[in-house]
Amino acid sequence: MISAQDFLKQHPISDGMEERYTKPDSSAVGDAGQSACRGVKYAGHASRVRHATDNEDFDPRNFDACREAAFRLLDASARSTQTLRRRLLDKGYEDRTIDDVIERLIELGLLNDEAYARSVVRYCVNRMMGSRGAAMELRRKGVADSIARRVVSEVAAQGAFEEAAWELGRVTARKTRGLDRQVRLRRFWSAGGRKGHDADTLRRVAHELLDG
Repeated sequence: MISAQDFLKQHPISDGMEERYTKPDSSAVGDAGQSACRGVKYAGHASRVRHATDNEDFDPRNFDACREAAFRLLDASARSTQTLRRRLLDKGYEDRTIDDVIERLIELGLLNDEAYARSVVRYCVNRMMGSRGAAMELRRKGVADSIARRVVSEVAAQGAFEEAAWELGRVTARKTRGLDRQVRLRRFWSAGGRKGHDADTLRRVAHELLDG
């Protein structure tokens, strides 16, 4: 079984993708905060579309302008094709123009959903997340289900998610040393559930590290 550390060494995150990927976003806040963030976000998007379409120089079919907008978005943060498409639509560009730009970016190797998915999963492993948690994160990031399933399955077969669960168990064991056994187990199961680990793996880890 490959360790999480070995997995990350063998699949390094390149081109600053980890730093860009780990930027905080609205998912870090509670439900009320998410609603507020979504409201501000959509209001901002609507404003940008209005400004773009009200500008007499704006052409929603302008390939070069759409491409430059895509470059700026990708420079700010790595994105999936679906997320990039949504952002370009928000800016007021037409579907056909966006399709042409995305096709060109894929040809240039600047947009690659599988590579992006692998970067997201590497981040998830580093955060001691399980296969279910990684799959949910990929879905949230707009990665196609077929790509998400393939990447998650490959990483799971290498044992990286299981090792992530063991690392989570070791961290929890250190932090809860001296506490009541039930408290230690409850905290571990709670953390494991939030991070998307399967119950069988959590049970094995708890029995070995915390159930003594």
